[in-house]
Amino acid sequence: MKKLLSLILVLFGLFLSPLKSFAIDVIPRYVNLNPTRTIGFYQVSNGITLHKEADEKSPVVHSFTWSKDKIFPENTKFEDLFILYISQRDLALMNVVDETEDWVQVIYNNSTGSKGWIKKDDPYRFMSWINFMNMYGKKYGLYELQGAPNYINDIKSAPADNAQSLGTLNHPEKINLNVIRGNFALVNVYDLDRTPKTGFIRWRSDEGVIYFFPDIKYSK
Repeated sequence: MKKLLSLILVLFGLFLSPLKSFAIDVIPRYVNLNPTRTIGFYQVSNGITLHKEADEKSPVVHSFTWSKDKIFPENTKFEDLFILYISQRDLALMNVVDETEDWVQVIYNNSTGSKGWIKKDDPYRFMSWINFMNMYGKKYGLYELQGAPNYINDIKSAPADNAQSLGTLNHPEKINLNVIRGNFALVNVYDLDRTPKTGFIRWRSDEGVIYFFPDIKYSK
């Protein structure tokens, strides 16, 4: 009887759950302490061909095709291929480590750091970190990645580690981005105590470790 009841509850839950809840999404949540230094992102189409060098005659090192919930080859993980993937927005971004006028070198396996070159099908699909932060960070605000060091919660009077401390982030409800200054971000912060705070926080280390990421929403 208990097994039958459990089955009914499972089926009932599936019936009520919208199909979009089964979508696969990749949202950065944790600090990567051993990153390959990246310069930005490339928004890829559903078919990806990677070359060894930035030349169409160069050997193909890998190729992928993907849809909302699957990738071919089938053993590929969404989180290995993409740094950010939101199915509802049809947004798929890959880490870029180098760029030419017509090509980008991307990381196609975030676990191993394997790289290849993609010929640009649209120059506007490449976004530098600064452009990415300005586009998405200003629109949606920022959130802190788990595992970030405590000192990055210090709010500074200027974009420097030795600048005067104006306060600290304390479970902020929202972090509004105003402007990027190198590895620092000028933000307006609203903590749980509803106290507004304004100043600079370190969003990225000098070595390229990312501490804050745009809080991109799922809805279109």
